[in-house]
Amino acid sequence: MRVSTSTLYDQGTRSMLQQQDSLFRLQQHLSTGKRIMTPSDDPIGAARAHELAQSLSLNTQYADNRYRAADSLQQVDSTLGSVSNLIQSVRTMAVAAGNPAFSDSERKMMAVELRGHFDELLGLANTRDEQGNYLFSGFQGNTRPFVAQDDDSVTYEGDHGQRLIQVSSSRQLPVSETGDAIFEPGGLSLFQTIEDFIDELETPGGAALSGAVSTALQDLDIALDNVLAKRAAVGSRLQEVDALQQIGEDTAIQYQQSLSRLQDLDFAQAISDMTRQQALLEAAQKTFTRVSGLSLFNLI
Repeated sequence: MRVSTSTLYDQGTRSMLQQQDSLFRLQQHLSTGKRIMTPSDDPIGAARAHELAQSLSLNTQYADNRYRAADSLQQVDSTLGSVSNLIQSVRTMAVAAGNPAFSDSERKMMAVELRGHFDELLGLANTRDEQGNYLFSGFQGNTRPFVAQDDDSVTYEGDHGQRLIQVSSSRQLPVSETGDAIFEPGGLSLFQTIEDFIDELETPGGAALSGAVSTALQDLDIALDNVLAKRAAVGSRLQEVDALQQIGEDTAIQYQQSLSRLQDLDFAQAISDMTRQQALLEAAQKTFTRVSGLSLFNLI
């Protein structure tokens, strides 16, 4: 078979270009440290790496959600702690107010102090989070949950919804409590309990004070037990967030290790391949030079 000079040149050029392309790709892999640069390098591995990257990104978003959930729950827990302390202070004052030796003026002074606790409780019930949303208004974060009326009563303006945050692929965690569930358990308003007791303390003579003290203590105990139960539920959710966060961190490490096995380059092997490729390119260049110099005129 006759091989023309142009064919020799074309084949030689094509061979050198292929060797140069292979060498260039090896250099790219070494410079990036990645085994898979394009899907064609490893179609199955590239698809798996894409899935893992998406799972890792989603896991990171869940971690951010858990941090938000923990912040919200910690604020609710702190506020409920202040509410329980306030109820206990009011209860202590109610016990002291039962002393028949107190005069009308002394009971009025206690009523003034209780009024301060009432206003403090109203402020706690209308606590806002770091985003300016009310903690205890249900889904209506921009609605002030408790509003004092002209007759000194307090009405709940929120709804009954609990805000949820997706903290894992299978768990939506409640991160709020509704105001009526905390301050009006079973329809018994904590605000009304304190207001009624203040009215009794401000009444001269205190003829019905003994019964008012008994009623107030009973209602305050119900309110305190309810707040403590809500706080325990919030604490349980905080523990769940911590557990999920640990699981999420372990999962992230597993995803990263799997991605590393799929994508990261074996440098020792890559350097060995590059050395071999350089040798092949040099051989192709020398062969081309030798063949291109052949001519019948050299033999004449």
